Amino acid sequence: MKRLRAVPITAWPGRTSLRTRLLCLSVALVAVGLLGTGLLVTTALHGYLQDRVDDRLALTGQIAARLSPPASGTETPPSVRALSVLGDTTVTYVDDDGGARRRFDATTAPSGGGPDTPRLDRAAVLAHGGRPFTVPARDGEHDWRVVALPQPAQVFPPEASGAGGSVVVATSMEEVDRTIAKTRNLSLTAGVALLVVLGVAGWFAVRSGLRPLTRIEETATAITSGDYSHRVPRPAAAHTEVGRLTTCINQMLDRIDTAFRARTEAEARTRRFFADASHELRTPLVGIKGYTDLHRMGATPTREDVDRTMTRIAAESERLTRLVEEMFLLARLDEDAVTTGSGPQSGPDTARAPALALDLAPMDLRTLAADALRDVRALDSTRPVTLTGPGGGKPATAPAHADEARLRQVVTNLIGNAVTHTPPGTPLRIGVGTEGTDAVLEVADQGPGLTAAERAHVFDRFYRTDDSRTRATGGSGLGLPIAQALVTAHAGRITLDTAPGRGCTFRILLPLPDDPPR
Repeated sequence: MKRLRAVPITAWPGRTSLRTRLLCLSVALVAVGLLGTGLLVTTALHGYLQDRVDDRLALTGQIAARLSPPASGTETPPSVRALSVLGDTTVTYVDDDGGARRRFDATTAPSGGGPDTPRLDRAAVLAHGGRPFTVPARDGEHDWRVVALPQPAQVFPPEASGAGGSVVVATSMEEVDRTIAKTRNLSLTAGVALLVVLGVAGWFAVRSGLRPLTRIEETATAITSGDYSHRVPRPAAAHTEVGRLTTCINQMLDRIDTAFRARTEAEARTRRFFADASHELRTPLVGIKGYTDLHRMGATPTREDVDRTMTRIAAESERLTRLVEEMFLLARLDEDAVTTGSGPQSGPDTARAPALALDLAPMDLRTLAADALRDVRALDSTRPVTLTGPGGGKPATAPAHADEARLRQVVTNLIGNAVTHTPPGTPLRIGVGTEGTDAVLEVADQGPGLTAAERAHVFDRFYRTDDSRTRATGGSGLGLPIAQALVTAHAGRITLDTAPGRGCTFRILLPLPDDPPR
């Protein structure tokens, strides 16, 4: 027979639900409160009723002590019979040795056979000092309150023998005990009914209060299943603990969802970059290898054929070198971003010389603007191009403290993009001047422009608005990221203003130097 293993009491809370534990704790606290209140009320009521009995008992004893007991007869004197309004009361006259002289009952049949009083001699009576005390009944289950008082000698007539003694007055506590019992039973009945009602109401209240946690559990289950767009419904009271918890969880889920999307996009861009880079690197390598194989097989018999082959090999080598240099430049710019304080390992102990040193010197951006104007005319002599100020007007001086060669690389890249990605004959505008505390150089075209989604990623590395891999429109997606990194290295920024049908306007903004050049 398989024996059942007992579950420790300490393990019970961990095996029950939070709803059950909260309900049990609430009911237990209410039960303890009701029990404590009932005990306090019954104790106070018992003390109050006993004090009232003691007051009446003391008054009765004082009256009985001033009365002389009748010498003979069995009838209860009228003065003692009048005490029946106090309930079951007995009056006993005793001598100084504690022997009973006469005993009278205010009622015909005291319940429980009367009080079981001890022998009260003169010394015992004086020891009690007139204070009431409790004795049990002879045959009943209730108690009696007793007071013993000495009788003054003048109460007895001079000719009375054995003058002196004491009077013992006892009153039954049966009515008090009955009142306390009824109060206790009523409190228990009302307490049990109240606990049942509170238990039922508490079950629904706890269930309603924990409903947001159930929603959080459902959301976590949905996210575990792969639905990262699922969110916890916001409660009506957002300032409560559950409301703040819901807000924090939704913010955390938003960040997790954004991180997952960013990682997915980064992985996709990286895969596309490697595919593009592999294609771009393979194309010139295949061309170089093909021309060298032709030369090795004797397909270039004349000097002209050899020169033509060498020219093609040089062009492909230059293209390959340019692509490798762009990738290497980005790597060095990334390294500089770490060493200048933006990386996780930056600090005084990790500071070192920048991988890409800038040859900073005073200059005027109008020089770059004039050269850009000539570059456009050299690339496409049929394309209209104008030189203006920022946004239009007359060009103005734009002093800066910068590396002219690196900025020229940025402007050349922007001009090349404008010429390559706009239809032939599309007008271009080159603006130069100052705005506020910045020197501005802008390259604007009137081409098809970009959508909001394309604009958001145009400076991302490996991103291309044109997925084509042709040399004319494809590219590696590194030009604009390099331009942005170089401008950022100059403590400046590059922006793009575009919309479908409105063309693109790239703006380079550099801080004005404190001492501008003449």
